[in-house]
Amino acid sequence: MAAKNPFKPTAGARPPVLIGRDDMRQDFAESIENGPGAPGLLSIFTGPRGIGKTVMLGEIEDEAIEHGWIVISETATAGLVDRIGSGVRAAAEELGDGPGGRRVTGVTLGIVRVDTQLPAAREVHWRRQITELLEKLSEQDTGLLISIDEIHAVDRTELSEIAAVVQHLIRESLPIGLVLAGLPKSVEDLLNEGVSTFLRRAEKYDLHRTSIDEVAEAFRDTFSESGVNISDEHLRQLAEATGGYPFLIQLVGYHVWSQARKSGAVVTDEALAAGVQKARRRMGATVLQSAYSALSDVDQSYLLAMAEDDGPSSTTTIAERLGVNAVYGGQYRLRLLAAGVIETTSRGYVDFAVPTFREFLRDTPAYGLRLQHPKH
Repeated sequence: MAAKNPFKPTAGARPPVLIGRDDMRQDFAESIENGPGAPGLLSIFTGPRGIGKTVMLGEIEDEAIEHGWIVISETATAGLVDRIGSGVRAAAEELGDGPGGRRVTGVTLGIVRVDTQLPAAREVHWRRQITELLEKLSEQDTGLLISIDEIHAVDRTELSEIAAVVQHLIRESLPIGLVLAGLPKSVEDLLNEGVSTFLRRAEKYDLHRTSIDEVAEAFRDTFSESGVNISDEHLRQLAEATGGYPFLIQLVGYHVWSQARKSGAVVTDEALAAGVQKARRRMGATVLQSAYSALSDVDQSYLLAMAEDDGPSSTTTIAERLGVNAVYGGQYRLRLLAAGVIETTSRGYVDFAVPTFREFLRDTPAYGLRLQHPKH
């Protein structure tokens, strides 16, 4: 049987090796063992798109399940509180204490996913029901983890309600965990809005790019274990091509591994070049094009002006290139920070949050037009 490609270049898919994130999972495991109120049971993961926030939530969920906890895994879209409430009822039914009648489908071991809801007349306020559920779980020396992705898109009222309930449960020393993930600037703004002062006390993990040395070592192990030979020189080149960006690690690894299988299970110069090129093309067509297309024309212009620089851009210079004053330039910058497209590198300087974005923009017709007609 032919070996399967070990890399998983799909958003949210679990990579073969979790690089540089072991400490975060260990922090959560220790918090479970230390019991209610331990810091890791209330955590927020932030970082730009593709940095591995969803994957990290999955790791935390797995750790909770390994400790016998129930997990309700959600995304911050409309109706979040109702779905969490339904998840609590589903868990209660699985334990034998739910109301009779229609069973809630979609329940799997450890993770609760809800496909149906009980009739409105039989709804029970989820705060009371989650308290009863946690009291029973506490007796069994286990607990409940609520995991919410894309928290930057959450309805503020729903977040306030969730935070208030979780805060109450923690005060009651019940075994509850809440882990959230979202874009850095958006999460920062969310917490600063005063939606919940309680959430400001959460453990915050800002997910950064992985070091090139760690990427190279992970590549070495993965290629070796899957029967593909790669030299130290090619390993370094391969790792550097990813920029330490988790999604690009999977994408580059996938395409280079695939090319190597066509050349006798060896990473040659040709296989490396072809794989990296395919990966960057795919990165541009999916992640980068999607992020760019979602922006307004003026925000796109800001990025095109940044693409003229080979490294971090001065915000003052960008405003000058756009022909706007610092106030207007600052508004564009804040929107792009909130979208997770750029990041602040130092006072007055920004850079692209995602590797290869600069190269992607330089290949667009819009960039060529910008060079011909600056300040437009």
